[in-house]
Amino acid sequence: MDKTDVEQVTLALLDAANDKDSDVQDQVRKSMLTLGKQQPDRVLAMCQDYLLKHPRLVVSHRVVILQTIELIVGCRIEVISPPRIKSIISLASDEMTRSKDVVPDWQQAASNILVAVGNKHINDIMEEILSKFQPGVLPHFFVVQTLANLSDSNVYGMVPFLNAILGTMLPMLSMAKQDNMKWVFSSALCHFSDSILEYLANLDKAPDPTVRKDTFSSEIYAAFDILFSNWVQSREPKLRLTVAEALGSMCHLMASDKLEEQIPKLIPVILSLYKKNNEHYIISKSLCQVLDASVNMGSRVLETQLESLLFALHQQVSAPVDYSNPPTVKNHNEVLRCFSLLANSFPDRLVMFVLQKLENSNERSRMGSLAVLRHLINSTTSTMETKKLLILASIRQPMADHSNKVKKRVVQVISAMAHHGYLELEGGELLVRFIVQHCALPDTYQRGQRPTDPEEVTNEALRTMCDNTLHLLTTTVGRLADVLWPKLLYYLTPSQFNNATTPLCKSLIVLGNKKKINQEPSFKIDFTQEVNLPSPQTLMIRLLVNAAFPFNSRGHGAPSLSLLHILSPNIHPKTEVVWEKEIPPLLSVLEESMAESLDKKQWDEKLLKLLSKTLVTIDDDKWVCQLAAEATRYLSTYNNYLEEKSFLYRVIGVTLQQCFNKEVVKKQLQEILLIARHNDAVEREGVAMGIGLCANSHLEGTLAKLDEFGKSDAFKKSPSIFNLLKERNDVEVEKVKSTLILCYGQVALNAPPEKILNRIDQDILRCISKHFNTKDLTMKLSLIQSVGLIAKAISECVKKQGYVFSRKQELITVMLDFIKSEPADALRTPVRHLVMSTCANLIPLDPPLSENEGFDLLKVCVNSVFSLPPETHTPEKTKEEEILDPKQRKALYKNTLAALQELLKSVLAKDPTPDGLQSVFKHIESWLSSGQDHDRERAVTATAHILAFYLDNLTVKNMVSFHNLGALLGRLSPRCSDPNAVVRAAAIDSIYTLLYMQLRYEGFALDYKDEAVDGLLPLKDQLENPDHSILYKTCSHLTKVMSKRLPQQQLTTLVFMLFEGLVDSQTNCCRASSVILNTLLKNRGGGLQDLVPEMLEVLHMRLQSITEEQVRVAVGQTVLILASQHLQTVINTLVNQPLPYDSWTSEMWMALGADPIVASQIIEMVMEKLVIMAPYVEKESMMRGGTTKVAANQPLAMTCGLKELLLNGQSHEPAVSRFPQLFSCLTLRLAASIGVVAPKDNNSKHTASIHVAGVAAEALRILIARVQLDDVMKRLDEDNAWDAIQEPSKHITGVTLLARAMAKHAGPRLPAIVECLCPSLNNIYECQRITVTAFFSELLNHHVVTELMLIDVLMNNMMERISDPCSTVRMLAVRGLGNIAVGSPEKVNKYAKELLAAMSSGMEEKDDPGKLITLEAMSGLSKVLLHLDKKNVHLLVVYIFMKIKPFLESENDDIRCASIYLMGHLSKFGSGEQVFKDQIHNVLVSLLLHLVDPNTQVVKACKYAMRVCAPVVGSEQITAMFQNHLLEEKSLHYGEFINNLTKYLIQDFPGMLNFYHISVIQFFKSNWSEVRAGAAMFIGFLLGNLQEEHLSHLNMGTVTKGLVMLLQDPDPVVRVKAAEAMGRFH
Repeated sequence: MDKTDVEQVTLALLDAANDKDSDVQDQVRKSMLTLGKQQPDRVLAMCQDYLLKHPRLVVSHRVVILQTIELIVGCRIEVISPPRIKSIISLASDEMTRSKDVVPDWQQAASNILVAVGNKHINDIMEEILSKFQPGVLPHFFVVQTLANLSDSNVYGMVPFLNAILGTMLPMLSMAKQDNMKWVFSSALCHFSDSILEYLANLDKAPDPTVRKDTFSSEIYAAFDILFSNWVQSREPKLRLTVAEALGSMCHLMASDKLEEQIPKLIPVILSLYKKNNEHYIISKSLCQVLDASVNMGSRVLETQLESLLFALHQQVSAPVDYSNPPTVKNHNEVLRCFSLLANSFPDRLVMFVLQKLENSNERSRMGSLAVLRHLINSTTSTMETKKLLILASIRQPMADHSNKVKKRVVQVISAMAHHGYLELEGGELLVRFIVQHCALPDTYQRGQRPTDPEEVTNEALRTMCDNTLHLLTTTVGRLADVLWPKLLYYLTPSQFNNATTPLCKSLIVLGNKKKINQEPSFKIDFTQEVNLPSPQTLMIRLLVNAAFPFNSRGHGAPSLSLLHILSPNIHPKTEVVWEKEIPPLLSVLEESMAESLDKKQWDEKLLKLLSKTLVTIDDDKWVCQLAAEATRYLSTYNNYLEEKSFLYRVIGVTLQQCFNKEVVKKQLQEILLIARHNDAVEREGVAMGIGLCANSHLEGTLAKLDEFGKSDAFKKSPSIFNLLKERNDVEVEKVKSTLILCYGQVALNAPPEKILNRIDQDILRCISKHFNTKDLTMKLSLIQSVGLIAKAISECVKKQGYVFSRKQELITVMLDFIKSEPADALRTPVRHLVMSTCANLIPLDPPLSENEGFDLLKVCVNSVFSLPPETHTPEKTKEEEILDPKQRKALYKNTLAALQELLKSVLAKDPTPDGLQSVFKHIESWLSSGQDHDRERAVTATAHILAFYLDNLTVKNMVSFHNLGALLGRLSPRCSDPNAVVRAAAIDSIYTLLYMQLRYEGFALDYKDEAVDGLLPLKDQLENPDHSILYKTCSHLTKVMSKRLPQQQLTTLVFMLFEGLVDSQTNCCRASSVILNTLLKNRGGGLQDLVPEMLEVLHMRLQSITEEQVRVAVGQTVLILASQHLQTVINTLVNQPLPYDSWTSEMWMALGADPIVASQIIEMVMEKLVIMAPYVEKESMMRGGTTKVAANQPLAMTCGLKELLLNGQSHEPAVSRFPQLFSCLTLRLAASIGVVAPKDNNSKHTASIHVAGVAAEALRILIARVQLDDVMKRLDEDNAWDAIQEPSKHITGVTLLARAMAKHAGPRLPAIVECLCPSLNNIYECQRITVTAFFSELLNHHVVTELMLIDVLMNNMMERISDPCSTVRMLAVRGLGNIAVGSPEKVNKYAKELLAAMSSGMEEKDDPGKLITLEAMSGLSKVLLHLDKKNVHLLVVYIFMKIKPFLESENDDIRCASIYLMGHLSKFGSGEQVFKDQIHNVLVSLLLHLVDPNTQVVKACKYAMRVCAPVVGSEQITAMFQNHLLEEKSLHYGEFINNLTKYLIQDFPGMLNFYHISVIQFFKSNWSEVRAGAAMFIGFLLGNLQEEHLSHLNMGTVTKGLVMLLQDPDPVVRVKAAEAMGRFH
């Protein structure tokens, strides 16, 4: 390659080196580096020349060139000639020092060149640099900087020069007056010292092993002296830090005596820097080096500095460490290193200092001291060995600190101490206690809150840390096993460690398992020796209560049970076998449960059963008595955990069942009653349940104790009560009585059935009845519960023996009085629900209630509940009462309503007859039509429940008339349409039940299933949707079922009730009433003919104001009847309604489609009118000028009406029979509606908002749907054809989609449609000709037209249209002719002559705005060529080729694309002919470059054309490449492809290289930046792959000139590719 070409390119690259685009800069640099690697001397020479010739180049430009020189030198240093090296050194040196001022980027770049050269040619560099480093003259800043960097990068080369350099440098130091010079000298001295130390540390690799430390000592000391004496106190912080860093590095090189002399001055100065600078890491690093040097030489004076050192270091270690800021972390670590160095020399002083500092209560100070202590424990183990006890004693103070941050550090220290044997020493147990205490921390934040201080240590974080520490101590520090086992058991029972239970149990499980498996004697715990440990009984109680609340305290249930299992031999030897069997299944239950899913009641039963089995197995009365006593003593632990305490009472109850010492039982019962906190409801219930359980084994004793307690001083309001109840004077006597009352109820429930009946009157009721007149709420509730429990107990007993409960009515009266005293407008207490539950338990007992008693009971209860406000209503807060939270209120309402339902069933069960049902229903009836949703909901729900209960318990012994069926149905059936969904569902249930009751009364068997009635239940799902039409259908269905099952004599009542229903409080129910009435009349009122006109008139009057769907449907049916008699009148009326139709008119039209005969007549009439009426009139537009098409009113109204009519599903049959005519009619109507505006309505001032084309399109869409062409519909919807077909700009596309869908999915219907459409091709309306031509044109795309023998008709029509005056029609005709190649390829040769003539003239069309006809002609020809015989085309190939070529570079993407495809299709006709091969080579470059065309379709076309033309090219390798790499969907790596292709072009067509590269250069001026970039790549690869001998084929001057031009292209991508191509000039 010509030398000047490379130079020209390099020069262009040097010019472009400062391009504003960073990617271009990078590529320029890469290309220069590539050229530089190939021809380093030449490129470096050019770079030098460039810099010399352009002394005023901007700095950034100079920098890029200097950096390029550095890169070339760095990688080709071995091969650059010595003269070039010298000239580069001289250039860099000159660039670096030319400006006396410091210009960092420029001079640094020059300095970097010297450092890069210095790695190989250190002597040449030193010669140059030292010439600018003369004694007595202050050198340039960057000369010193370069020396410093050289000492870093080439240690072995530089150190031998350092003595001389230091000698020259020392006098200069005193000359340096500027801070920046002082800084660079200090930095250099630091680098020199580090290099010397590295050299001395690796003498075995060094070139001169005789170098020693003292070689440099005197110079270093002299320099040290100047830096220390003068510079370290500078005001400039950056300089101070660098001087400090240098002093630290220099210490190691100073003579010991000199260092010893300096220490007393040096250390205070370094420490003073901490105050002057914000960045402390450098200072700490320097200090560490000073201390290291001092300790290494055994300094004596260091001790004198110890106090100030420790003080300053402690301040540093106490500074906060920001882990996102590395220097603060490094500083912390350096300071800790300083402490380690001092610890080795002064252990006693250091430990004393740290421990004294621990006493300081300042948070930061303590955290610092703890960090040092932890570091010393871990890093200087031997030194600390003798200090263990001292440290153990001193750590206690920070353990008492309140700060979590301090505690976190304490935990880290304890962890370190544990690993180094501190915890086994005396006092170690306090550290364990500290960890456990913090495992029990409560949460700092509620769920969802977040700390604001990022450094904050939350309780959660500290707790997790302690959990992990306890786990680590248990599992990794083996020698701690005997420190932790069994001592950790101590922490299980005190309540302050509750939250630590889970980690404690886990640790104890690990320890216990280990000891058990290894059979260590220490596994067995001697509780008499271990006095601090809780007894086995207390442990068992604690773990059992934990298990009862398995998800509390961070999920302590499973760990507690597992620990109990492991401890079994230590609890009692006999428990081992029973727990081995019982505990694992309980653990499995917990594993599968969540807090929400666990059935708490069942779980408690399982645990109490486990306890019972355990006690039976132990069979040791003394042990069980002790368990009962300890459990009772342990109650107070749970004073703040009442649920747990309540469970513990039950544990005591179960324990006392197995306790056979009557005195002990008596004593424990007395104890429980005395210590119980009677003020709390949960505790009262717990006490009662415990005592009740005890009564199971000790009925006599328990009753005696309760009697004795009832007579005791506890109930006399005298001072002694305070002594008796341990001076808890806050206990009210009423609360104690309440406990006692509840105890009696639980005793009744739990006592053995055979013993209890005869004790109820004399013992139990006698004791509680004296409290019946109380006003105290707590006592009331206890009484109600207790009476309920007694009733339950009696009903259990009476199953085995008869019993008349004489006090039943008395108790019911008391209960009702309690309800009456409740406020009517609020539900604040459970009195109502407890009373009703209790009454429901009492009612079944004998004797039965009288009629009046029953009436009163129901009236009081029903009205008391139904009159309550809705659950969501918030009552006013009164002074005495707290407002319930929503969750409690919800539960209270739910329980109260459920209790009422149970009560109603209980009453009904006593008299299950229609009269009995009526006596209950009459209390509910009036609430059914209340205006309040909640009233109706409660009433209907209650009705549904009692009816279902009635049916379940119905036994018809003789034929009874169900006389109230009609009344009940009349009340309930309108509710099926209630606005409230709950009411609707319950109403359906009720009707379903009523009809089955009727069936039973009619004598049908119990298992008889009536299909019609069963069909009502699925209606409930439909009723969930409050849609009116669904409600209407449901009511109709319901009415049919009712009318079918309703006896004739009940009909009157029902109709009467329904008329009442029309004035219901809910409009929905009025509608339902009307619908049910209508349906009933239709089914069973056939004799009401005369009333029809009157009814129609009423409906007509109301119609305008009625919005309900059902009524509108009824009107529709009426209209249909009218239409069947007066069709013309009805149609005329409807057509003259104002447009657009309102929903009422639309529905009228729609209703007309319900009768096929009526619909057929209307369709015929409308089609006839649409053919003869003008679709629109053209009016002059005043505003815009020109004309506007305005739709004619009548055809538009008829189209609207037809659209609505077809919406009716019943219009299917008439639509199918007239489909071709209707389809053609609506298609032409649509064509004539495109771009047409609606007429103005005379009655209103605005233009009616109606989309004329939209109406026609919608009518056509409905027609296709109506005749069930589902596949056509689906296809059109997927393609969004309906949107397109009504818009003027997309109408043709829409019609094409319509034709395509019809051809694919409705072929057989086409002949008739084509026949109907053909005449309109000669229509005067251009819009209709366009639409029909577009439709026919697309049909030709499908083979179905040949099968249906339509091809000739369609082709003839297309040929005629070729000369249509409208260019759009002509374009569509050309398209249609091309489509034959796709639809019926076998017919192509038949029409060859006509097709080629049409396409050729199409390509030459003059009146062709937008070149649309040309495009269609090329696309069509492409398609046709695929199927034409060679003989038909042979002579035209080159002619067509020449016509196409200009289109290849067209700016229209579609034309470019079509022309390339066409070229590909022509290839098969020219294969084997030289003339065709030449044509291919002619356009090859164009095709290759358009592979990166911005348009993806053009790229696809290029790939296709090149694949099919590949065999013609004349190179096997290129053919293979095109066919393997240019696959349509495969992405192409263009660079790699062109690179390989150029290799084959050079190899197979060397003679054409000149033609190729000239063709490529022409594209340097392409309109598309992608193509220009591709052309640059092409040339680049061509040059890169070209051998020397072929270079003569290329005009390098033109190439170079072209690339230099591209390097200034506006597009950065082009500039990058041009620069890349230039990199291949070598």
